[in-house]
Amino acid sequence: MQLCSHRKCCYFAIFVAFYVFYHPTDSGAVSMTSENIDMTLASNELVFLNFYAEWCRFSNLLAPIFNEAAEKIAEAFPESGKVVLGKVDCDKETAIASRFHITKYPTLKIVRNGQLSKREYRGQRSVDAFVEFVRKQLEDPIKEFKSLKELDELDVKKRIIFGYFDRRDQSEYDTFRKAATNLKEDCEFHVGFGEVVHAMHPPGTPIIVFRPDVALSHENDETYVGSLKNFDELKIWIQEKCVPLVREITFENAEELTEEGLPFLILFHHPDDTGSIKDFKAVIETQLLDEKQNVNFLTADGKRFAHPLNHLGKTEKDLPLIAIDSFRHMYLFTNFRDMYISGKLKQFLQDLYSGKLHREFHYGPDPVSKDNTIEMIPNTSPPESSFKKLGPSKNRYTLLQKDEL
Repeated sequence: MQLCSHRKCCYFAIFVAFYVFYHPTDSGAVSMTSENIDMTLASNELVFLNFYAEWCRFSNLLAPIFNEAAEKIAEAFPESGKVVLGKVDCDKETAIASRFHITKYPTLKIVRNGQLSKREYRGQRSVDAFVEFVRKQLEDPIKEFKSLKELDELDVKKRIIFGYFDRRDQSEYDTFRKAATNLKEDCEFHVGFGEVVHAMHPPGTPIIVFRPDVALSHENDETYVGSLKNFDELKIWIQEKCVPLVREITFENAEELTEEGLPFLILFHHPDDTGSIKDFKAVIETQLLDEKQNVNFLTADGKRFAHPLNHLGKTEKDLPLIAIDSFRHMYLFTNFRDMYISGKLKQFLQDLYSGKLHREFHYGPDPVSKDNTIEMIPNTSPPESSFKKLGPSKNRYTLLQKDEL
């Protein structure tokens, strides 16, 4: 018995030593591998991932900051399933790096409720900034209203999702809250319970509605008709409603838009000109909806983005105007008024895809001979891309595929 007890003590001592020296989550960010990443993403509300390489100078600068932030966040949010800061060694975990389309080091990505956010973290890289960012991410994304009159005071320029529920403890509300957490950057979310909204939905049947940014009353609300217990279905519906077909490009979001890798079709407008924006959106929605997978439709403040206009040989006096930035060159749509002619803007895009815009900039307009063959005549040189320069900074990242941007 004494020998057996002694062996147990030895085995226990060996186990303790193994745990102390090899446990991967003693401190700092959790190392993500092919064995643990899927479970981590699926079982936590928020996962903040640092994709790095040991040989990358920027990765080495960030590592101690990210690890310290992970420790502070673990102290602030100790609840299991709430938040995890993870790190991925992309040289060792090549499959994970490929899965998340990593093209620069270090890259910081956010996963909410198992769903990858389309926006990377681009804020300050400090312990306090990381802690504050996580704190903001974990705030309740839904604002509760106590009276229907409060809805009349909301900003009509915002896209809004409303929820009408009997009680907060309904399973459908959990689904709604998860979807709101994932899409809170694209829409405002508001909810009412009980007697406050009894006139807005049948008893026992919660309702979700969308109010467009151009709506002035609930008469324009669009009701969700799918299952409120199906998270994926509800998320897709909200995403389609909240993410506009035409977005505004700013200096703050230019990098992430550039990284999407799609050419830009941009309306440059005067900041006070709302009419051209409205008309541009209408043309895109009625004539170019089938192109949304091939190009980013954008509007840009022509005063803020004066530099691209100068590249095109234009100034603020020439606004509004439309151009394509292919990330190689910029091409000007000849006459803004031609946008109102059906098919003109679509042909402009087709000329980009076919190479005609690039060819004509280098060789001049395609002349057609008597036998309908194109004669190439050297002539001009197109302006270089301006928005390419707003892509990932070489002073902040180690870029892996520099030519892509």
